[in-house]
Amino acid sequence: MNTDNRKFVIIFFVVIVGLLYSMRLFYMQVVDESWVLRAQEIAEKRKEITPTRGIVFDRNNKQIVSNKVYYNLMFVEEKLMNFDTLAFAKMLGWKKEEVSARFQEIKEGEGSYYNKSTKKRTSNYMRSRAYPFLKELTLDEILKIAPFLDKFPGFYEEATSMRSYPFANGANILGYLSEVTGEEIKKDRFYKPANNIGRTGLEKFYEKQLRGIKGIRYVITSAMNDAIQSYAGGKYDTIAKPGANLTLGIDIGLQAYSEQLMQNKKGCIVAIEPSSGEILTFVSAPSFDPNLLIGKRNISANYPKLNKDPNLPLYPRPLASEYPPGSIFKLVQSLIGMQEGVITENSGFPCTKSMVGCHNHPMATDIPKAVQYSCNPYYYYVMKKIIQQGKKKNVFADAEEGLTKWVKYMNSFGLGVKMESDITGVKKGLIPGPKFYDKWYGYHNWQFSSIRSISIGQGEVKLTPLQMANIAAIIANRGWYYTPHFVKSIGGKGPMEAFKKKNYTMVNSKYYPSVIEGMRRVVNESGGTAASARLQDIVICGKTGTVQNPHGKDHSVFIAFAPKDNPKIAIAVFIENSGYGGTWAAPTASLVIEKFLKGKISNEGKEKRIMDAKLSNIENEKE
Repeated sequence: MNTDNRKFVIIFFVVIVGLLYSMRLFYMQVVDESWVLRAQEIAEKRKEITPTRGIVFDRNNKQIVSNKVYYNLMFVEEKLMNFDTLAFAKMLGWKKEEVSARFQEIKEGEGSYYNKSTKKRTSNYMRSRAYPFLKELTLDEILKIAPFLDKFPGFYEEATSMRSYPFANGANILGYLSEVTGEEIKKDRFYKPANNIGRTGLEKFYEKQLRGIKGIRYVITSAMNDAIQSYAGGKYDTIAKPGANLTLGIDIGLQAYSEQLMQNKKGCIVAIEPSSGEILTFVSAPSFDPNLLIGKRNISANYPKLNKDPNLPLYPRPLASEYPPGSIFKLVQSLIGMQEGVITENSGFPCTKSMVGCHNHPMATDIPKAVQYSCNPYYYYVMKKIIQQGKKKNVFADAEEGLTKWVKYMNSFGLGVKMESDITGVKKGLIPGPKFYDKWYGYHNWQFSSIRSISIGQGEVKLTPLQMANIAAIIANRGWYYTPHFVKSIGGKGPMEAFKKKNYTMVNSKYYPSVIEGMRRVVNESGGTAASARLQDIVICGKTGTVQNPHGKDHSVFIAFAPKDNPKIAIAVFIENSGYGGTWAAPTASLVIEKFLKGKISNEGKEKRIMDAKLSNIENEKE
């Protein structure tokens, strides 16, 4: 036979065999989906070891989130031998029909897939796989069942863990866990049915760090599908790596105290350590006990109630509420005016009440007095000088250029831009620019007189309480800040890199002292608007705000830092519908400051007044 012909025959044979194998593989992997189930069955011999979830500590190493052992009652259907449904139901205190319904619920919960080969839908449920019949049983509950499980082959108990909160505080910070959805399982192979995932707060943001790394154990099974030994003596097994522990900047004692102060009130308290950007306390009032959202049973019972509560306890006000800042905004206006050179620290303006309403006070002849007296007309004059600098002949074009520059200054203070903090749900507030007003009035159809209410933090300007607290931190630092964040250290290695970077404003540090002097006078000298925040042995620098509210009583606002030199705490207090900033927000802030710096309160009368105050209709609204 010709050698060349023989060669072609061999090549032809190899190609045909290769094509046949390729077609078969394509059929098995793409067309006939029953092989996917076979692969899943084989994978059952590969046992995943779920790591323990990382725990959470406060800045003083108090454990504020831990893990508590619970139990699932598991079953494998193909191992159920002579299953007595009635006897099983009696053991659980159920009806026979309820047991059957539970089995059906589990099967339906697994869903189905379309088999292209058989043209039918096939259940994802597998008789050889373990499923939880009952979840989240306490030790007492499982102890009532465990002694009788030998009568029901195929059932066994499995230890699991859920979160536990030793302190009933910080719910809006910590967040909660809930069962993964089918979509989440598809997106991330780490998760299996009945696993939990961080749903909100720090639990969500730090999910990958907290969940750890799964371990793998390979087993050899008998014909009855019982694990009889490790494969290859455990050579290929891997150890589960526990999740990283988190240390927060939060002081849980201060958090609990601040939440007490905000009982029967709506609003926020946010305190920051200026030197690090770590958030010390973060109160959204009204709040709730984080233990209410532990496990599926609690979530099913409590989440709908919390979600329907008209007082919005689930809503993280410090991050997501965008309020007009009111007079605290005058601090930033002072700094921008000086940096732009349109005023100096010694600039004075008359209190022209025909321009805008103001309370009676001496004329503000410089920046410290303007801050101390909180003069509204003064800041109308300042803002007009910032916006209308006469650099363009056309007054509308001039206003556009001035406002564009003003927006850039505000952005450098973290206002009107989203703060990339380590929690979800942060909003950026609103610093209106030329495009915003072009939509309202038309292109080049507005000037300072059209937008003057933003001079004093009213009108279209909106800030979150987190941004308000950060303004206080920036001024305390004389012009810079670390992005406010909750986590001080991840697994003992410090915070995320983003929180180690200093952010500088566009205002030179030399302009801050006159504003700080004004803030000192606000609290510590006559004529100031926050005498109620004064402490005998701590110099607090602050600024009040009374925010107009078209829907009801005005909001009370106060920002501050202390001590004046080498500040340790910067704070914002925002109490809705409570009137003047100096009446409620200022004394509340001073109590938090004193509690943090001294660990005790010197004025028990002030503390009782704030604790007892009912500044909202929360109790009536719940009825």
